[in-house]
Amino acid sequence: MTKPALDLYLAAPRGFCAGVDRAIKIVEMALEKWGAPIFVRHEIVHNKYVVDELRAKGAIFVEELEECPNDRPVIFSAHGVPKSVPAAAQARKMVFIDATCPLVSKVHIEAERHYSNGLQMVMIGHQGHPETIGTMGQLPKGEVLLVETTKDVLNISPRNSDQLAYITQTTLSVDDTIEIVSALKTRFPNIVGPHKEDICYATTNRQEAVKSVAPKVDALLVIGAPNSSNSKRLVEVGKSSGCAYSQMVQRASDIDWRALSGIKSIGITAGASAPEILINEVISAITDRYDVTQKIVETAVENIEFKVPRILREKI
Repeated sequence: MTKPALDLYLAAPRGFCAGVDRAIKIVEMALEKWGAPIFVRHEIVHNKYVVDELRAKGAIFVEELEECPNDRPVIFSAHGVPKSVPAAAQARKMVFIDATCPLVSKVHIEAERHYSNGLQMVMIGHQGHPETIGTMGQLPKGEVLLVETTKDVLNISPRNSDQLAYITQTTLSVDDTIEIVSALKTRFPNIVGPHKEDICYATTNRQEAVKSVAPKVDALLVIGAPNSSNSKRLVEVGKSSGCAYSQMVQRASDIDWRALSGIKSIGITAGASAPEILINEVISAITDRYDVTQKIVETAVENIEFKVPRILREKI
């Protein structure tokens, strides 16, 4: 039987970013150095496949530090943690390794610098997201006001509207954030912004690639996890950039083939914590059903690499 023809557009960059790569490497190197089990506070990155793979190698994922014994190493996830967490680990004389993405750490440092200059912080982020909790936890309670939407900007009550600075979660929609920043500047003309954009290069690059692919395709599949902020943003960007059928799939088994019936083109991208093996699985499932012509849409080239902490490079 002849397979229907299909144009398959692959967004580039897609998939793993340097921060995710580093976080996974940290867990693997810790297991090599100290053996199993290694404890990890929260999912190291937001991807079930990655977490399950590391669990099979001997990583134990917990929600809180209290669940970890004193005599085994513990790793903090790539999303970052409140200051109270490493302080508690230190008090218990635990070996701990911080896998916080360096670009998230940059936001933490920025928040502390503004605070030391007497400014109260406004954070643009998603309530309850581990990165937001970690960033807000760098400063004393009440020193960071959270806003998620332009409407929230109208409802916050800072101590002094002339002594404010803003920071953002690193995985937000670039376009939505521009709107919220504009609302902040309108209400608080003297608010201080970051030296350099807080939204990380990987989030920005993946959204730009989707903006180029979305108008060309009948359907866009975003490979990612439902608890991954940057993956959810890619679905939204796909829809707002002209592709009404933008859907997240965790892997090939999630594809709704009936919804794709009769289409002529599919775009594929992947969130920053989605491994290449799942991307290839989806591509393979599509090529099994269609006579595919592959096209790559590359909007940026990434060659950033982050070093792992020194403790992992030192011998026991």
